[in-house]
Amino acid sequence: MNAASLAMLGTTEILIILGLVVLLFGARKIPQLMKGFGDGVREFKRASRNDQPKA
Repeated sequence: MNAASLAMLGTTEILIILGLVVLLFGARKIPQLMKGFGDGVREFKRASRNDQPKA
């Protein structure tokens, strides 16, 4: 799935996905999941910046 596919999602599809996430993880777990996701993205960016060859 690429960015163009995600851009084609409508409001109904997004609401259904969010509803499923709440059902699967519970409303109390979502902030913890998002924090973990953000930490992972931050670490990935940090690692990719340090891994680039110096010009």
